[in-house]
Amino acid sequence: MISPLAHIHPAARLAPGVTVEPFAYIAGDVEIGENTWIGPSVTIMDGARIGANCQIFPGAVISGVPQDLKFAGEVTTAHIGDYTVVRECVTVNRGTVDRGRTVVGSYCLLQAYVHIAHDCLVGDHCVISNATQMAGHVQVGDWAIIGGTTAIHQFTNIGAHAFIAGGSLVRKDVPPFVKAAREPLTYAGVNSVGLRRRGFSEEQVNAIHEMYRTLYLSGLSMQDALSRIETELPALPERDQVVEFVRSAARGVIKGPSRGALLEEGAD
Repeated sequence: MISPLAHIHPAARLAPGVTVEPFAYIAGDVEIGENTWIGPSVTIMDGARIGANCQIFPGAVISGVPQDLKFAGEVTTAHIGDYTVVRECVTVNRGTVDRGRTVVGSYCLLQAYVHIAHDCLVGDHCVISNATQMAGHVQVGDWAIIGGTTAIHQFTNIGAHAFIAGGSLVRKDVPPFVKAAREPLTYAGVNSVGLRRRGFSEEQVNAIHEMYRTLYLSGLSMQDALSRIETELPALPERDQVVEFVRSAARGVIKGPSRGALLEEGAD
């Protein structure tokens, strides 16, 4: 159903089953997949590529011009994957010449007032909670969960299956499979509950625990800990994922807990 009170440019490409509610604005260089719902007062600007079966709630702005002073009007895009829900007043900016696109994966939930800046790459099945502010060039792995009102520094990477506590300031990379909390943001254990919910075996979860005990709790330097993980722990895909992530972290990874935190909470 297309409301006669919506403004849709004649060049916009809407697949069958798309619903557009009153007062929505859809520009010309836009593609929207089957059965997607565009709510009232949504703004979808040039460069938007929205998948099938999405829901875009009132006040959201998709593919807005980047808030980057280097942006020179280049033709870029913003992609929203299938079955993703974009709640009220979310903003997703399109890319710049750096990557040419901003991407939010499939089956994601972007809660109200989230901002996804230019050239961010968000994986599948991610939950970005209310009022999280993501600066440019951030990467977020599949199944990551980011708590509300979190602020994420540009060029930061967040690993797959990571859980970040609400109200966090993310200045360093957050490795896969971990919980991150406190200020400054530190390792707070393995995201065991989330991993088990997603079908990880006890063997996999225990192996991940052992990796992070070595990395954060052994007293070894980061490089020595990585060498021990590679030589002494089972050759699982998760091991290689962690080692590669930490070694390639241009901004460095979050630190381990202080001794005081360990005494207060107990090591995970």
